[in-house]
Amino acid sequence: MNKLINRTSFLKIKNSRDFNHLALKVFNYQFENCKVYRSYCELMNINYSDVKTYEKIPFLPISLFKTTKVKSFKGKSEKIFFSSTTSNDIPSKHYIKSLNSYSKSFRTCFNNFYGKESNYVILALLPSYLERKNSSLIYMIDNLIKKSNKEDSGFYLYNYNKLIKTIKKLESTNQKTLLIGVSFALIDLIKHKKIKLKNTIVMETGGMKGRQKEISKKELHNQICSGFGIERVHSEYGMTELLSQAYSTGKGIFNTPPWMKIRIRSIDDPIEYLGYEKVGGINIIDLANIDSCSFIATDDLGKKLKKGGFEILGRLDNSDLRGCNLLTR
Repeated sequence: MNKLINRTSFLKIKNSRDFNHLALKVFNYQFENCKVYRSYCELMNINYSDVKTYEKIPFLPISLFKTTKVKSFKGKSEKIFFSSTTSNDIPSKHYIKSLNSYSKSFRTCFNNFYGKESNYVILALLPSYLERKNSSLIYMIDNLIKKSNKEDSGFYLYNYNKLIKTIKKLESTNQKTLLIGVSFALIDLIKHKKIKLKNTIVMETGGMKGRQKEISKKELHNQICSGFGIERVHSEYGMTELLSQAYSTGKGIFNTPPWMKIRIRSIDDPIEYLGYEKVGGINIIDLANIDSCSFIATDDLGKKLKKGGFEILGRLDNSDLRGCNLLTR
């Protein structure tokens, strides 16, 4: 690895100056070492010497994780994570040089937003992820469960009666609890039996597509709040191609850790960026993702808010981006 970059340097970011300094280092490193990223930059007529601030760094279309090896290191991967897919889709692959880097990122991020894992019993309702191999979300939650060091922490598949019994026991002892679940499973749970919560955070991770009739995020949260007798639903926003997550503590407003930034691009022009309250494609800078690509243009729609944070508003209808098409001709 480039001697100028340490895999945990992102943890030292304290302000915008630190962020900009590390972002430029990471960009230079990945321009030199990630072949597909360099090819994309060259097709966009961008040379690393012309990039003086992080705002000028180009973003790699996320669909390239399905067709190419997006990696900035040589040698074997310690782990390869695969995205979830529909039956006709190709999964994205994320080649991980160091699982320690991933653990440092997601644990520090969780601690920043929620405190130590040991404060919680962590209950995971993630059947669609648990039933397949090499999920980055399952790896993250399994690690958090182990760090919680609580007997009742663990994964639950379809045994809703056991899960409800566990939740009621924890509620009766005023134990702080985190119930994290894929959206359709949380809905299935409250259809099985409604339960009133006081000491439990309910966090959804998305995941309604193809399971039942599509509903808006607002309606989804309304159903979850009604079913659990709570005022707000927390959310986690992450993806296979990243090492970091954004969290929402309610109302669908997400915030990022210091080493992660969101930029909103125009749907019509991938190099035009939009201001606050403007809807466009979500670009993500994840400076923990040193061994892959830290600058990714996702297929999600969203907007940045003047009061801080950002919202996720859906998916782009046609996700094949111009720059990606250039690389496959």
